Amino acid sequence: MGQWTRKGWTEGWKALGVDTIPAMKTTLDTLRRQLATDTDYFRRVYNYTFEFSRPPGQRSLGLDMAQGFWAILIPHGLQGGALAHVSSGQDADGDERMAAAEAEEGWKEEYTQWWFEFLEKSGLKGVSKDVWQMFLEFVRTIDSRFEKYDPEAAWPSTIDDFVEFARSKVAGSA
Repeated sequence: MGQWTRKGWTEGWKALGVDTIPAMKTTLDTLRRQLATDTDYFRRVYNYTFEFSRPPGQRSLGLDMAQGFWAILIPHGLQGGALAHVSSGQDADGDERMAAAEAEEGWKEEYTQWWFEFLEKSGLKGVSKDVWQMFLEFVRTIDSRFEKYDPEAAWPSTIDDFVEFARSKVAGSA
């Protein structure tokens, strides 16, 4: 797992204009709020988490580490709106577009636990960068019943398999 150097730590605070403990507390509150509410900032922190936490020389993040970070990040983003549900589609030029899906529900906190259950049952030992990054987009775009999932899209097979798992759970609770 990554480490902050003393130099990196002090230069980071200096870049934020912070030089006292009270200012650190205030800044941390501001950054927590930003993480919860700002989608772009959330994405940057989320992607940095993978790179920072991945062991040197490894291509993937251990499953236990990934689950720990998801358990912290996903609920925080859901509660603050950074992971607000969006519907995706294509515009007239065939380009991907995202739009707020106000009437449609998306990812629920309980689905994160389903994801963990699925990953453990699948025997997966690590999470690749592709799965890590695509999972974030999946969380933002999937509908609450997993009905609008496109298996022909370029999702990792781990997510394809999870959708089948989740659909069976949704059907069982209906």
